[in-house]
Amino acid sequence: MSFLSSRTHSARQGFGQPVLRKEDRRLVTGAGCYSDDVNLPGQAYACLVRSPHAHARIRHIDRAGALAVSGVIAVLTGQDADDDGLHPIPHRPVPSNPHEVPLRSRDGSAFFIAPHPPLPADRARFVGEAVAMVIAETPAIARDAAERVAVSYDPLPSVIGTLDAAASDAPLVWDEATSNVCVDSIAGEAAAADAVFARAAHVVRLETQVNRVTGVPMEPRAAVSAWDQASGRYTVYAGSGGSWRIRSDVAATLGVPEIAVRVVARDVGGNYGTRNSCYPEYALVAWAARRLGRPVKWTGDRREMLLSDYQSRDLVSERSLRSTPRATSSRCAASTPATSGPTPCRSSRSPRAWRCRRACTTCPSPPCAGARC
Repeated sequence: MSFLSSRTHSARQGFGQPVLRKEDRRLVTGAGCYSDDVNLPGQAYACLVRSPHAHARIRHIDRAGALAVSGVIAVLTGQDADDDGLHPIPHRPVPSNPHEVPLRSRDGSAFFIAPHPPLPADRARFVGEAVAMVIAETPAIARDAAERVAVSYDPLPSVIGTLDAAASDAPLVWDEATSNVCVDSIAGEAAAADAVFARAAHVVRLETQVNRVTGVPMEPRAAVSAWDQASGRYTVYAGSGGSWRIRSDVAATLGVPEIAVRVVARDVGGNYGTRNSCYPEYALVAWAARRLGRPVKWTGDRREMLLSDYQSRDLVSERSLRSTPRATSSRCAASTPATSGPTPCRSSRSPRAWRCRRACTTCPSPPCAGARC
């Protein structure tokens, strides 16, 4: 039996007609359940101390002032995370879809996939990167104590322009890399495209810049986690674009099997791609819950989200169009350097500071038939 023959329901007014929504009443009358609406018995509250520098060495973190505040339970740093064996978040930024334009280094070398520690112990690599976590009995106490954490930084050189960051003399964000260019790949026939343009009667060039953007969903990110000592399992409540992906990354960061982590996403107040990847806070609340032996909750504010939500765009696009004398045929080529951030993650949405270069060119077949990324 065919799919069409097996249908038991049909649209009331035919295909293409709007379908009445049924979920809105619950959401607009306060009956929804977003991440911040989840509360667990005995939970503590976390607040993150974030770097004011785009690039800086962390010399020392003095937690004495925060620990002196009544109601503060703990102040955790990147050194604590390292001592407990936390791993970097295992982002996989290279597309694996066979239908997408493949990324291959022009010189055949392997891509440098920057590590993404949930709390860095050595350096901060973008404004807003979390460097310490304060945990207290109430959100207000946690916020007040976070302001008493004294972090000593040695500011390091940084760049904010995409093309400047790709320059050979640009300051390196990662000492393990030889440059800030993480991908320099060509798809298509560059030599053939150059030959076509050399014979062109008319060539038009245009350079444009697309500014950096972030999702700015209505609901700021939040997460709460509990750890069950008897079973050794974690439960993390966090809105996202894919709980299975968050589960995999949180488990890898904690160094436990995936079966030991359960991620629950209820209502999600907007995504726009920025919630599709794992964030440090998701692993941090799970780690803290195990360390303290009680649930831990974190809710970000709008300022934090603007600084730390994964971002996108920030690309410079130089495009050329070639045509014959009577404009009966045309070919185009493009060079598109784009920013990937200090720790590239999926969909190239990641925080600012490290730059990668993308470019495109075409072969002499259909217009825009290839890409150099």
